[in-house]
Amino acid sequence: MDENRQNENELAPADKPRDVKPTAEEVFKKIGEMLPPGAGFVKAEFEGPDVIVWVKKIAAVYENEQTVRSIAMATKKKLVVRSDPSSLMDIERAMEEIKRIVPEEAGVKEIRFVADFSEVYIEALKPGLVIGKGGSTMKSIAIKTGWVPKILRVPTMDSDTVDGVRKLMFTESGFRKKFLKKVGQKINTTIAKSEWFKATALGGFQEVGRSSLLLETPKSKVLIDCGISPEPALRGSAANSDPDMNKAFPYLDSANMSIEELDAIIITHGHMDHIGFVPYLYKFGYEGPVYCTTPTREIAALQLTGYIKLVQRNAGSPLYDEKDVKKMLMHMITREYEEVTNITDELKLTYHNAGHILGSSTVHLHVGEGMYNIVHSGDMKYGFSRLLDPASTRYPRIDTLFIESTNGGNHDISPNRKDMEKVLMDTVKKVIDRKGKVVIPVFSLGRSQELQLVLENYMTNNAQYKMDVPVYLDGTLIEDSAIHTAYPEYLKEGIRNRILNNRSPFESEIFALAKGEDKDEIVDRGPSIILASGGMLNGGAALEYFKRLAEDKKNALLFVGYNSATSFGRRLQNGLSEVALPDESGHTRNYKIEMEVQTMKGFSGHSDRRELLSFVQGLNTKPKNVFTMHGDKIKCEELAYSIGRTVRADTRAPMNLESVRLK
Repeated sequence: MDENRQNENELAPADKPRDVKPTAEEVFKKIGEMLPPGAGFVKAEFEGPDVIVWVKKIAAVYENEQTVRSIAMATKKKLVVRSDPSSLMDIERAMEEIKRIVPEEAGVKEIRFVADFSEVYIEALKPGLVIGKGGSTMKSIAIKTGWVPKILRVPTMDSDTVDGVRKLMFTESGFRKKFLKKVGQKINTTIAKSEWFKATALGGFQEVGRSSLLLETPKSKVLIDCGISPEPALRGSAANSDPDMNKAFPYLDSANMSIEELDAIIITHGHMDHIGFVPYLYKFGYEGPVYCTTPTREIAALQLTGYIKLVQRNAGSPLYDEKDVKKMLMHMITREYEEVTNITDELKLTYHNAGHILGSSTVHLHVGEGMYNIVHSGDMKYGFSRLLDPASTRYPRIDTLFIESTNGGNHDISPNRKDMEKVLMDTVKKVIDRKGKVVIPVFSLGRSQELQLVLENYMTNNAQYKMDVPVYLDGTLIEDSAIHTAYPEYLKEGIRNRILNNRSPFESEIFALAKGEDKDEIVDRGPSIILASGGMLNGGAALEYFKRLAEDKKNALLFVGYNSATSFGRRLQNGLSEVALPDESGHTRNYKIEMEVQTMKGFSGHSDRRELLSFVQGLNTKPKNVFTMHGDKIKCEELAYSIGRTVRADTRAPMNLESVRLK
């Protein structure tokens, strides 16, 4: 049982001044006094950012839930109530009891008991039936067995990533408990009130890639994101002679701090330019927490292991290996949207929906007791998407806003989305009618699912576009789509409801999984549409299809996402007519590009200029300062100028390595 509400002073002894924080011992003693008398209070302790309360009779707590809510409000912490190990039903009997209580139609796949936390993890296809009306089934399990249930949704598509991460959390529960207790003790060490707050740009300012922002007070140091610039980084550390390598990673060595001084890393979402350098920190000694949303944890696992394999296939040396990724996952603490969390004694983190990809977040950070507040947009979409709701604009207070500028230039105005969907489908139909094949390179995360929804909607519901051809899905996008089905609560209501009712659009009959299939056979089968991972054609499944289809005029290559200035995709967009690439045997051969190459605008997961300005204007509280980031130099500068004129804030576009005293 847990509660998370938003005054510590309420727990202070009557003779203690209200501006002095109570000690941990005083807080725990008061919690015990506030619990129902029949609960059998054993102890309380910090575990990560949460307060854990151990009792002998958890039934008494469930019968007095208002008391628990009052304690959570008083502590301003997430309160988790667990049964003392001496009160737990033995696992064999508890398993039988759970199977008796949970209806068979819930589709329970796995039941795992985690003794370190007195919790039982129940994975089910229909978790709502395990929760029960008003949580009745969960309460019944806890009351009768003592084990507190944690309900997990089984993906409707098989997902090795989701299974692997969940098993890791289970098998490493002992390590996790020790780690969380250590983090909890550090977070709740009372420190002196800070006099200043500073931000330093370590990457992703006046550029796209290697995003990282260091935030400091005299007592706290946290990073928001820690990514790589994928193109040079994908060539691996063996390419250190590459002049672009010094642009691949954040400027952490300039921050004048050791890794041990870092209190936490806050991740906005799971793209490599925001997470790609984090395992490297664990490789070299970082042992602190990484905060993210739950789907971002799974996405990070998939993206990072994919990076390692891709570099190895290209005969490079990855920055880190899978054991470093595993270490990072074991140190992750997940939080949901609008859940307030202390990440140090003076910094409170709250995630909000960013509308960019599954689990993507804007970051609200509250410093001290009202000293300062910032919002960091991460990558965001404040416009129409079939997959996600627009980015949130409601924050309690904003002193400084850091906002992305990927499409923030004066001319970055996207065409009407619905018009572009029709242009896309008309182009696809034209190619199919001439017996050709359409390859759409996509970033496996986000854009691929968005395109799946467009294709599924038109080819299923619109007679004009009911083409009798398969839509092949190839590459890591298959696994990404599976992760989406495990977390439908993050998706738009219509998509969420379809997944919950076993009608997932990602499993429509128009789609054929190319997992394990020979690409030559797929190419030889006749007209088709191919969604393949590798959005910039720097590698991945899309590049392999390009090699097989480039020299036939009947075929088409359709770009729907961003191509960086040095990517192979950008060269094709600029009219490249011939290219030398390694073939299947590893020998270099020249490919004459005869296929049609088109760019379909309007499908970006980033806001365009109008949406960025609308987002700032739509904020319920206006920022005093605005800093632009995550965009080419001119785009950051143009957006900063426009925002300054629009909301009359102090606005500018910092460069990497700039430090700004915010307070």
